[in-house]
This record gives sequence, structure tokens and C-alpha cells, in this order.
Amino acid sequence: MKKEEKEYQATVDKVIVDGKHGSYGVARCKELGIVTFSLDKKVWQEEDSPEPGTCIILSKIRKKRLGWRAEIARFVTPLDEQQQNQNQ
Repeated sequence: MKKEEKEYQATVDKVIVDGKHGSYGVARCKELGIVTFSLDKKVWQEEDSPEPGTCIILSKIRKKRLGWRAEIARFVTPLDEQQQNQNQ
């Protein structure tokens, strides 16, 4: 039985559009520190690209040799904010 993946709120530090392995973002998360995420449509769930300073939600976090990577990323929504306030 697979357990539910935890979601982490993070803030985008920078977006790299011409990386060696494609476009990706670098975000800062309070719990994990720096987390990268691809801007490929399989990972980035939105039509618009994120910008530095944008709040996002990261999930399916994996530890890689060079640090943490999110396998799913999307913008924060009002529902996310409501759920976070209820959990506090």
C-alpha cells in the first residue's frame, strides 16, 4: 500500500531555461532547503512558467546525488492556504 505523498510549500529562487538537461526551477523550502524541479510538462503541472518569488507546492520529493528533486510541482492555490491554516 502506497502512502500519500507529503506536499511542501516553497518559493522559487530562479528559473533556468537552458539547462544541460532542459529547463528547470530552483526553489527554497523551509523543511528541505534547496529543491529543484523540471519545467517539463510531466513535472510542472501549470500552463504558465513560475517566476522568482512565486510560491509553489512540491511533492514526490526524491533525494538525488546533488540534492532534493521534486517529481511534481505546481502553483499554490487558495485551497492550499486554507488546508495549511486548518492543520496549524
